[in-house]
Amino acid sequence: MSRSTLIKPPSTLPHHSPIENALQLLPITDIGPDIFTNARPLWHPPGARGIFGGAAIAQCLSAAQFTIPAHEYTVHSMHCYFVLAGNSEIPILYHVERVRDGRSFITRTVQARQRGRCIFTTTISFMRTGSGGERTIDHQMPMPSREEVPPPPDGETSLDGLKDTDTPFEQVRCAVRQGNTLPPQDKTLRQWIRARGRISDCPPNVREDEIMRGQRLNQPGDNHQAHLSALAYMSDSYFVGTVARVHNLMRFANVRHIERTLKGFNGSEEDKQKMRAHLERIAREEAEENEGIKPDDRRIGMMVSLDHSIFFHNPRAFRADEWLLTEMSTPWAGDGRGLVVQRVWGKDGTLIATCTQEGCVRLQQEREIKL
Repeated sequence: MSRSTLIKPPSTLPHHSPIENALQLLPITDIGPDIFTNARPLWHPPGARGIFGGAAIAQCLSAAQFTIPAHEYTVHSMHCYFVLAGNSEIPILYHVERVRDGRSFITRTVQARQRGRCIFTTTISFMRTGSGGERTIDHQMPMPSREEVPPPPDGETSLDGLKDTDTPFEQVRCAVRQGNTLPPQDKTLRQWIRARGRISDCPPNVREDEIMRGQRLNQPGDNHQAHLSALAYMSDSYFVGTVARVHNLMRFANVRHIERTLKGFNGSEEDKQKMRAHLERIAREEAEENEGIKPDDRRIGMMVSLDHSIFFHNPRAFRADEWLLTEMSTPWAGDGRGLVVQRVWGKDGTLIATCTQEGCVRLQQEREIKL
């Protein structure tokens, strides 16, 4: 019988946010050094081929962060490849390799494995804080103006009946820039994102017994690693889907497509209803975004992420539980693939990160193409 975690999930800590609980790792010292596993079941988005890709990205980053001096070094880049779809019913083992520890930079590689097979791999580089010197070259892409982007909502957004553990972050789409008068490569898609609740001030590698005794809590700046992992998790939201959206290709606006997707679902009735609510929400968003546009007869047959890179520009200058603005555009698509670039700003206008993702984006064909 399959189990979604190797060890019985620990108790949820009351001061942890949903995203901290969702991304929690446990060391597996009995197997070997620098090996970790997911503490809780991972989310499988309705209709997706496997687990949410952001979980693998974020947990690999968390695993690597366990092996570096947290106060001296901070991640500045990670380059990832999705190898196989992750199975939400099987535990994941994260194997960290300490490639190099230098004076200014530390390099780690992490493999996520299920049943001995690599499903995800990444190389991550960490930089010593302040190693760039007192005199630096500085510039950044400015954040879009308030006239271009509506402000985020004041309260919490709707979950459509989903639990916090299913969706530990919020997202609010903005209207497509300049409507749909631009060619696909010139369109810009934006959304506000943030982790639900408040991320704790407790470092993620503090032992649970220390937490329960109240030790080392509420130390400002101690938990920047949790904010970085949360951002890595959220960065995969609607990412490669940008390619379909700039071409006005709708995946679920057709009710029959939703029914076909649900027909092949083998979960419980409760999970099936949550899946229906999730797909219907996506369908509403697609319909609103394409209102007044002539329907496109083409249909997406397959859309999966292949690789994902994140460049963290100001890794200690933001909170992932406060609204962040993301802007996505796609400079190229062809040969069944598409490339998307994403920028992330804090509300104060600081450019936090730049991400890139290439994905497999295939239309429905007369004959099936194997991945």
